Amino acid sequence: MKLTRYFVLIIVNLLFAFNVLANTASTNSLPETNNLVMAGEKFITLLGNQIAIGDQAPNFKVVNGTFSPVTLADFTNKTLLISVVPSLDTGVCSLQTKRFNDEVSNFSDEVVMLTISNDLPFAQKRFCKNENVEKVQVLSDAVWRDFGSQYGLLIKDMGLLTRAIIIIDNQGKVSYKELVKNISNHPNYDLALSELNKLTSVTQPQQ
Repeated sequence: MKLTRYFVLIIVNLLFAFNVLANTASTNSLPETNNLVMAGEKFITLLGNQIAIGDQAPNFKVVNGTFSPVTLADFTNKTLLISVVPSLDTGVCSLQTKRFNDEVSNFSDEVVMLTISNDLPFAQKRFCKNENVEKVQVLSDAVWRDFGSQYGLLIKDMGLLTRAIIIIDNQGKVSYKELVKNISNHPNYDLALSELNKLTSVTQPQQ
């Protein structure tokens, strides 16, 4: 049994390595943005298409803890808060994820909160178990890097996502976006939650 599991893990890791190589080649043609986010005292380069408030949110494909695909379309008619972090195994990212996990119960079922990082699903599951993160959905962009590319959040030459908060309303439009100016800093939690409260207090349109 242990031997079978060992070979399964080898196959999964090989497939992941192949995807990383393929994605590295595909990111070479993505647009670059150089003056929005800093790491320390230096600007980092973000790859992908920058989105703006009022835009129709681009679809994206990530994976959950079982490597099953999850897309934006899975959250149709929901108000979505996406907390984007570079790596769950760092202090600020951990606190950011736990903060939104604690906030989920303050909103109705019409609100879904996600954390997206480029950590492997194995690492994400371990983090959630150790930190009792059960309410926010933690998803990985490590397989295709599609989310980072579609939203302009992929850090060039690092393979990580930059820290950000994005809110998408129940009509599929971007209503809030914060690119944290320095990747080591916390986002503005209060402002994001205030925007989320505004959206959820608006009367739903008649069908």
